[in-house]
Amino acid sequence: MDFTKLQNGSDIRGVAMGEGLQLSNDVAFAIGAAFALFLKSKGFSSPKVSIGRDPRLTGAELSVHLAKGLYSQGASLVYDFGICTTPAMFESTQDSELDCSGAVMVTASHLPADRNGFKFFTKSGGTDASDIAELLDIAATVSVGPNIDNASHKVDYLDVYAANLARLIQQKTGLKAPFKGFKIIVDAGGGSGGFFVDKVLKTLGANTSGSVFIEPDGTFSGHVPNPEDLNALSEFAEIVKAEKADLGIIFDTDVDRAAIIDKGGGIIGRSKLIALMSSIILADYPNTTIVTDSVTSISLKSFIEDRGGVHCRYMRGYNNVIKKAISLNEEGIDSQMAIETSGHCALKENRFLDDGAYLAVRVLARFASLAKEGKSLSSDLAGYEDPRYEFEARIDIASEDFKKAGAGVIKAFSSLAENTNGWEIEEPNYEGVRINATALGAWILMRMSLHDPVIVINVETQALGSVPILANWLREFFEKLPDAKQFKTGEIDKYAS
Repeated sequence: MDFTKLQNGSDIRGVAMGEGLQLSNDVAFAIGAAFALFLKSKGFSSPKVSIGRDPRLTGAELSVHLAKGLYSQGASLVYDFGICTTPAMFESTQDSELDCSGAVMVTASHLPADRNGFKFFTKSGGTDASDIAELLDIAATVSVGPNIDNASHKVDYLDVYAANLARLIQQKTGLKAPFKGFKIIVDAGGGSGGFFVDKVLKTLGANTSGSVFIEPDGTFSGHVPNPEDLNALSEFAEIVKAEKADLGIIFDTDVDRAAIIDKGGGIIGRSKLIALMSSIILADYPNTTIVTDSVTSISLKSFIEDRGGVHCRYMRGYNNVIKKAISLNEEGIDSQMAIETSGHCALKENRFLDDGAYLAVRVLARFASLAKEGKSLSSDLAGYEDPRYEFEARIDIASEDFKKAGAGVIKAFSSLAENTNGWEIEEPNYEGVRINATALGAWILMRMSLHDPVIVINVETQALGSVPILANWLREFFEKLPDAKQFKTGEIDKYAS
């Protein structure tokens, strides 16, 4: 087994059932053993570890073998949370009663049902890419031992986590039942987020009838549980509208991401979600710096600055934006929020935990406040303009040294842009190159994928006529490269006419 193939940035993912199996029971055992040894290297001589999972069909068995691996290398106690959420797993390391040295969430986020994976936490936060590389190096040396008799201790920690969320909303609104008289519905996509209906919204007085896919479904038969997926968002927006709901919340599988549907079916996602959260956070923390990923809309920067904030457009990867916000604070620059267009959001007040449910809590508290004045969330978005047209094209690189090939393309793209009238390179820029084509009311970002041999191109514009112009320009750019055959540009073609 080549364990290095299981790394996906700051977590582990692989095929867990069917053809091409990667995450077998033995692999789970080895990874559990490696995590115990990893925790020991961090000073926990007899670590206590919590394990939770999303509803995937392979999650329960992988959890069992993960626990056996932990016990094989000296874990003193393993808690089994059953179906849980990624943010709750980190919370268990901060819980003084449980006092977990580490936590593991068995999930592959929004990937297909035959995939699975592991996300890891210690008391200091989530693991990063270098931690995962170290952990997998250890796992490759582990010998799978005999069955370990130690049984995991079952704990319904989701109740504790949900109660904390409900209490926070009550504190922020000053009301015991702030949603009485309002209809608020949830789309959990068959993932772990269905708890939010009964354990949070109903306890606070909300009418939740019309919520969809809230029962755990390891096959995700309803739709892909991804709040960034346009089909899933559009379908749920229609449900919110048909149900005459006051608000809708859609979660991803393990509840570290979310998006919002306003009354009437208006989708608040991507840059618009960042704008809404920025408005909420800047009201409490004036002049703070908002760290985002690199593909945010042009309007967002002025929206944040008009409200007294500072926009730091950084790079893709939720761990990257979180680390940037933390580093700014260490430099003495106040940064209260790190947020990605994908729906990942981490707040300083919540220990920079990447938590979709906490994002929902902040939005719900603001919703309750606005509702008293007869207003909706859209009133907080005055002055923000969403791009009317956008597309993303992923260009596969057929080269062994794909990083070098990709870097050469981006350099050539930057050079051409510098010599094109009406185009300017946006600075500062932390990955790839972003160009503002003001005459076309558009911007283009070209960057390398974080993990794959792929060049990613994002385009946004206010004018439909600009789409084919930009797509043709990009296609011609690739065709004129000396090694043009290395780059598969088919995704651009569909926007060129």
